[in-house]
Amino acid sequence: MKLRFNKIKVSAFRVPIEKYVATSFGVMRDRPAVFVQLEADDGVKGWGEIFANWPAAGAEHRARLLIEDIADVVFDIDAQTPSEFWEQLDSRTRIRAGQCGEWGPFNQVIAGLDTALNDIAARRENVPLAQWLNKDAPKSVPVYASGIPVYTAKDTINEARASGIKAFKVKVGFDRSKDLAALEKISTDIGQDERLFADANQGWSPEEAVSFMQTADRFGLGWIEEPVTADTSLSQWQALASQIKTPIAAGENIFGEDSFAEALASKAFKYVQPDVAKWGGVTGCYRVARSTVASGFTYCPHFLGGGIGLAASAHILAATGGDGLLELDVNPNPLRDTFLTNEIQDGAWTIGTKPGLGIDELPDAIMQFKTLTLEKSRP
Repeated sequence: MKLRFNKIKVSAFRVPIEKYVATSFGVMRDRPAVFVQLEADDGVKGWGEIFANWPAAGAEHRARLLIEDIADVVFDIDAQTPSEFWEQLDSRTRIRAGQCGEWGPFNQVIAGLDTALNDIAARRENVPLAQWLNKDAPKSVPVYASGIPVYTAKDTINEARASGIKAFKVKVGFDRSKDLAALEKISTDIGQDERLFADANQGWSPEEAVSFMQTADRFGLGWIEEPVTADTSLSQWQALASQIKTPIAAGENIFGEDSFAEALASKAFKYVQPDVAKWGGVTGCYRVARSTVASGFTYCPHFLGGGIGLAASAHILAATGGDGLLELDVNPNPLRDTFLTNEIQDGAWTIGTKPGLGIDELPDAIMQFKTLTLEKSRP
């Protein structure tokens, strides 16, 4: 059945937070999200999520970009599959993205639309998205707790443990001495059946990363995530990997199939982490995920947003297989938490049996946080 659309509706949300989310490059002072709904010509509706964490003013901009600059292309495309639709949409918006130099925002909007496209396709077949992608997909995937402040990690890790989670990721990249001392303390409390990861959020130069990690290697970290900037040359990534024992994870800031293919070929990254809301949507991320596993590495989706993107990440991970983990941000976020019912049990995300992503409507509880709603119908 052809993919033709009659209506696009997009809403931006912002939740004030008491405790800011700090990274090595900046601080999130609220929790934003952009949710998009597509309505096909047969009345089937699908949901997607567009990345909105950065910049601070990004959420409303992405919503307007979709409706005012991309919607006309969506209505004009005639495609048979989500994959074909994604490729056409990417190609037909390339000049517009280049004209304004906003490759990131265009990638993010297209990613959200693609997730909605795949949600519709799975709903039409009345199966969960994971099973639509791969009929042999497992019914659940393991999760790990992320977004944990390194200096106050103990209580947060204990709370995650209580829900059956056995892997934890802390934020580093702030102060070398304090980070190392905190990591050492945390590592001594990690059980034999548990894993500890660290995320530097691109916080170091290659030289700083080598120096830090050659000290931190003794802590037995499962991976160090984005120790250097994403645009560091692959030869420098390879040199870093060769000088430390801890595996490297990256991918949330890699964009395009060719770039991921080059990253995999470099063998610098043991864990590959595309973000379904930043680039590729379901189509692109599933392609990268399968290539990652086929290359002998591990696909672990990156995600730190709302409930729709988290669900999509879980379904892609289940469909891909391998030994990857689903990222579960432990910082309070109603734009994620209000979508959850009983998906997380004993440290795993249950896919469920509802068609598509399993999300029919946005939760009433988040409507108080809405800052903008726009919609457009086919001319």
